[in-house]
Amino acid sequence: MRLQAPQFQALFTPGLRSVAELFEKKNYELRIAGGAVRDLLSGVTPQDIDFATTATPAEMKEMFTAAGVRLINNKGEKHGTITARLHEQNFEITTLRIDVVTDGRHAEVEFTTDWHKDAERRDLTVNSMFLGLDGTLYDFFNGYEDLKNKKIRFVGKAAERIQEDYLRILRYFRFYGRIAEKPGDHEPNTMQAIKENAKGLAGISGERIWVELKKILLGNHVNHLVQLMYEVDIAQYIGLPLDGNLEEFARVTKNIQTLSPKPMTVLTSLFKGKDDVTNLDLRLKISKEEKNLGLFLVKHRQELTKGSGPEPLRPYQDFLMDSREANTISKIFELLKYQGEEQLLKEMQEWTVPSFPVSGHDLRKMGVSSGKEIGTALQQLRDEWKKSGYHMDKEELLSCLKKNSPGSWLSPVPWGWERFLGFLG
Repeated sequence: MRLQAPQFQALFTPGLRSVAELFEKKNYELRIAGGAVRDLLSGVTPQDIDFATTATPAEMKEMFTAAGVRLINNKGEKHGTITARLHEQNFEITTLRIDVVTDGRHAEVEFTTDWHKDAERRDLTVNSMFLGLDGTLYDFFNGYEDLKNKKIRFVGKAAERIQEDYLRILRYFRFYGRIAEKPGDHEPNTMQAIKENAKGLAGISGERIWVELKKILLGNHVNHLVQLMYEVDIAQYIGLPLDGNLEEFARVTKNIQTLSPKPMTVLTSLFKGKDDVTNLDLRLKISKEEKNLGLFLVKHRQELTKGSGPEPLRPYQDFLMDSREANTISKIFELLKYQGEEQLLKEMQEWTVPSFPVSGHDLRKMGVSSGKEIGTALQQLRDEWKKSGYHMDKEELLSCLKKNSPGSWLSPVPWGWERFLGFLG
């Protein structure tokens, strides 16, 4: 087939046209590869475009240098990738490869000009296609049929592909959540191959696992896929608790679907306590922000809930105003998502956090000089402000002080307050 979709035509920027001309002059083949082809065939504009070529890295460097094209990021060169910059656009182009030696984590590669052999070393059929710049589709493993039928299959034998890189187990789950139409539509031999090779994930770095797991958590069928991870013995090797709370996970993932949660918010519903967050961090090296969010949710998900009266948002607002921690408001947003409180989340997002209108300077102007007395007064005024729903302004709050006498709400009266109240009187 030949693709002529508008998303494909839109790729032909001045930069790509220049790149194509250079390769054509040298008779090197250049095609769009992998995920970008999958996206284009799905009618989606790809975010990143990878190119594959029959030219070796040395040939590409010579060609680009002769044309005065800037080359950047040479870290990928040993794997066959050259990145060229033309017309303010980067083009990542990789020489066709075959895997010579694999150990389940890394591969030693050899360059080739055989497009079929390069496709053969890729993970899933839907990621193994190439697209010529004239729109011609090169599909050696029926990836397009699988894409149309929303099927996720490994290229060739599942066990062989997995043993080349055990992270492909999680990539299978991730693309299943992205493409498959319904949960449970797995080939039995694929599930068997995953189960038999699950232990291989123990040797994969936490950082690589976390990248894939986060995408799974934000994809479709997440409840089904995580339940399946436990069934095929993956969970224990990727930092998930052995006794994960799958009932809570099912409840939360159902409530949270339309609320754009952070991955950690979804995952925390599996956890029974803070130790589960700590163990996840030890395995996956999650960020400090992600760890703090997990600990916050585990601690407050049951006790910090909506009010029963006419102001259901007040408990969250009070918690925020009392908190001295950074990013508390974003954590409360995630807590409301976790709890499935869509309307309260909307109200909280629209709420403007008020500023306490009274300062120590205001009290000094009224004659209070002791730092301890100022601190006590400010805290008691904050409490009164809080009771008012954060509506009282500076004058109202200061008038509370003027009206007060020992034994009223401003009590117990600290040493020196008699003199202050007498001054106001």
